Amino acid sequence: FAPAAFVVAAVLAALTGFSYAELSARYPRSGGEAVYTVRAFGIPALSTIIGLLVTFSAIVSVGVLTNAFVGYLQVFIPVAPGPVIAVTVLIATAIALYGIRESAFMASLFTLIEIGGLLLIIWVGREGLFTFPMRAIELVPPADMAVWPPILAGAFIAFYAFIGFEDMANIAEEVKDPHRNLPLGILLAVFTSTLLYCVIAVVAVLNLPAQELAATDAPLALLYERTTGSPPIIITFIGLFAIANGILVQVILGSRILYGLSRQRWLPGLLSRVHPTRHTPVVATVLVSILGIVFALWLPLVSLAELTSFTVLIVYAFVNAACVCVKIREPHPKGIPTFPLVIPLLGFILVVSFLGFRLWETVAGVL
Repeated sequence: FAPAAFVVAAVLAALTGFSYAELSARYPRSGGEAVYTVRAFGIPALSTIIGLLVTFSAIVSVGVLTNAFVGYLQVFIPVAPGPVIAVTVLIATAIALYGIRESAFMASLFTLIEIGGLLLIIWVGREGLFTFPMRAIELVPPADMAVWPPILAGAFIAFYAFIGFEDMANIAEEVKDPHRNLPLGILLAVFTSTLLYCVIAVVAVLNLPAQELAATDAPLALLYERTTGSPPIIITFIGLFAIANGILVQVILGSRILYGLSRQRWLPGLLSRVHPTRHTPVVATVLVSILGIVFALWLPLVSLAELTSFTVLIVYAFVNAACVCVKIREPHPKGIPTFPLVIPLLGFILVVSFLGFRLWETVAGVL
């Protein structure tokens, strides 16, 4: 029932995506979530905590992605993890420091390569898709409640695939016409990722036995190899680009959050210092990169991914709550796209419920 897990994760991301879309248009400021919560609740200390949580999730994500980058690179050549992690993050740091325009170009290029890789997987697995009308019932979870805890646990991990659209809110001050372009960009990212990942999950399940998918650390590479009969070199290579893109985006996200908090005078002014000619936050970017390297060397990949998902879900809960409060206070601001109140309200309820389930699972596992 992997597709069901992806659908659950996609619903959480999509509902929260609408909250980000509206709030980013209302308050196009660096600092994103921290700005939204202070406007909604008027508590600077809470906003600082939220901003630091977002920064923490970005730093941990750098650790997740650099570890994954090492794993993909080792398919081609044997490498020592430590030096590769350091060099990879430092290259991303250099690009981020050079300028947002150059960083956006690189991120866009890598994203196109990543989308191309996902479309390639769908193409090589198309034979399985042709059987979808006859086998669709296999993908629908039964009414038995006993099957849902594993599905929700899978959704918690699958949720990591949808993280990223919120990053756009934190470069709002560097976007042209943010009141229009930010909501469009966020919603486009949410719906594109939802469509691609859900189709990929269906393709994988229809082409390979569930036991084999569960046993492999590289399901897309296995799918490519089985359906084409060729080594998954091209998919691995595309994976390297996708991971590099993620590292760059997370370095930019974390640094912009620290920069925004510093400009609001919620963190030391040192973090808002920018390069005299490139106008990028130097100290904040370097700090995020150093901490990302530390986490990459410190924790294993799965622990890092789960920690990131848990942190981001906490932030999503506050963003949905902030959107509800702001909409009640000012339902229809002029020139700002708005969405029904039920969307952020439902997003808040589902995210909190999902967090509660995960906490219960964790505590039950320990006891």
